[in-house]
Amino acid sequence: MDAAAWDERYTATGLVWSAEPNRFVVAELADVRPGRALDLAAGEGRNAIWLAVRGWRVTAVDFSAVAVEKGRRLAVGGGVEVDWVVADVLDYRPEPAAFDAVLVAYLHLPPADFTRVLAAGRAALAPGGVFVVIGHDVSNIADGVGGPQDPTLLYTPDGIAAQLSGLRIDRADRARRTVAGDTGTREAIDTVVRAHRPTT
Repeated sequence: MDAAAWDERYTATGLVWSAEPNRFVVAELADVRPGRALDLAAGEGRNAIWLAVRGWRVTAVDFSAVAVEKGRRLAVGGGVEVDWVVADVLDYRPEPAAFDAVLVAYLHLPPADFTRVLAAGRAALAPGGVFVVIGHDVSNIADGVGGPQDPTLLYTPDGIAAQLSGLRIDRADRARRTVAGDTGTREAIDTVVRAHRPTT
């Protein structure tokens, strides 16, 4: 989907995603000392706002102007500041080695494009900084619920970890989360990877 299609999707409903942060984002970043954070493909900003509430100085990037405007309103309502940027993450080039945390959550792109985004995020990470990547795992097609159904757009722990050269991998595994639907609850399967840039 391009930016216009996402704008339409974000316009059609109150919030496409929950206002609450993703559970794995909370698990991986709750214990990290606040500094500067970069949320790439931030959508309506639920994770960026959670980070800002915790004292992070957050830059949130998304190509949907509608999503960014929703995020801006939510941040104001929550009494926090976020630096909102309307930009395509394929073209956006953050300041090098400037962020103490970089987050990529549920960004599903063709492999070459996704590699570009990870490279930009990796370059933006400061020494000691944490890089968190979360998304639908390839096993979700057969054994989970939701997410893209094209395996080339999905993650594996080893596949993500292999693209984070220069970083040390702290966690790379699959995790399950409960998803409520019209027919009850089911489990979705995600890849969760956390890495950090060594200080020496």
